[in-house]
Amino acid sequence: MTSTHAFWLAGRQVTGEDTLDVTSPWDGRLVGKVAVPSDAQVEEAVAAAYAVRDEFAATPAHVRAAALDHVSKRLVERAEEIAQLISAENGKPIKWARGEVGRAVSVFRFAAEEARRFNGGEAQRLDTDAGGQGRLALTRRFPKGVVLGIAPFNFPLNLCAHKIAPAIAAGAPIILKPAPATPLSGLIIGDLLAETEGLPAGSWSILPVANDKMPALVQDERLPVISFTGSEKVGYAIMDSVPRKHCTLELGGNGAAVVLGDYASDADLDWAATRIATFSNYQGGQSCISVQRVIADASVYDRLLPRIVAAVEAQNTGDPSDAATDVGPLVSEDAAKRVESWVAEAVEAGAQLLTGGKRDGAAYAPTVLTDLPADTTLAREEVFGPVLSVQKADGEAEAFAAVNASKYGLQAGVFTRDLQAAFRAHRALEVGGVVIGDVPSYRADQMPYGGAKQSGVGREGVKFAMEDYTYERVLVLTGLAL
Repeated sequence: MTSTHAFWLAGRQVTGEDTLDVTSPWDGRLVGKVAVPSDAQVEEAVAAAYAVRDEFAATPAHVRAAALDHVSKRLVERAEEIAQLISAENGKPIKWARGEVGRAVSVFRFAAEEARRFNGGEAQRLDTDAGGQGRLALTRRFPKGVVLGIAPFNFPLNLCAHKIAPAIAAGAPIILKPAPATPLSGLIIGDLLAETEGLPAGSWSILPVANDKMPALVQDERLPVISFTGSEKVGYAIMDSVPRKHCTLELGGNGAAVVLGDYASDADLDWAATRIATFSNYQGGQSCISVQRVIADASVYDRLLPRIVAAVEAQNTGDPSDAATDVGPLVSEDAAKRVESWVAEAVEAGAQLLTGGKRDGAAYAPTVLTDLPADTTLAREEVFGPVLSVQKADGEAEAFAAVNASKYGLQAGVFTRDLQAAFRAHRALEVGGVVIGDVPSYRADQMPYGGAKQSGVGREGVKFAMEDYTYERVLVLTGLAL
């Protein structure tokens, strides 16, 4: 696993003069070397994508669908190998890495299905007014142009899939930039696409360029669509720098799980505690929709809190290659040190540390706090680590207000059995998704996914990304006997 991996330039494997070392955050071992494209090679990829945009848009749907089906099937065949790679370069426990591969399988399958039915055309009679007699409007969607996809480290395969698959399904050329810490998983997609037939050579490139090379790509007028998943700071800096481009931004969150007073049986509270503990710590807490805040009704708080602490303490930490491990390291020691400093600041400000709070290299122990002051960094920002705060609320209205007090609004979970409360939550909570009876961490890859407020703009989910990558064009037919 330490050979030099080529990157993909206009559908072919290429090496550059420089390489990037990819190391394991668990033990620091070298996982692989990745060739880094030169400025000239990046320019070649952009020029090729731009040149082929009309040809790719006209590629028959069955050709694009067949390519996507092939990738989905090959991911299944290579699933264990790819899961091991994700775990090695990302530090993700192998059980979660296997789940990520399974999700990517579905993303490419969904994209194949959407490629076959997307853009079927919608007819509209225009003779509803006298001036439109004999006229019919036909609306279809066409690609806006080349997509620049920028993927993060936390789901190094599946979030690359969420950039590439919808673009191919819609007939939009794409240049994908995987995260520098985890480029190997994204490059695997290139291996599988290269096995397909019928896609124009310039329709896709996977370029592990350094972050400091991104401003030039972002500014390039030949790339009118940007799909970015990552931090709030970087995402909005991109949007502000190119106000006339179409930007889809899937940014951060500090996901809240609300436990309402009706969710009060022992079985209910055991379930809520188990789900909260699992999904505040899965991926090391490095998920935009991991549980960072629990807001519990005062009537259940005292019974729920010890259950949460016990469930968090039951999480298995350690070697991510061990199938029994629930929580592995963060992506780097610097990331763990940042989490450590935020928790220390919170405790110094008066927060109560109930469990965890210890760092060992890149690993940070699953942590629970209460009495978290509202002005601390941990309360205001996305921790992106295995840290959870629990607070008490006096009734539903106060609980929902606490969720909305955040600048973020990605998803929220509400534990309730009251259907009316579920609909009130859907109306009241300023988030992109409300999950009833579970944590905010649930995501189905075919559903619209994205946030409100500072959690971004636009939606992922294959069909919804395809809509973001395309625009409506109307054809008016005249002189028809309708």
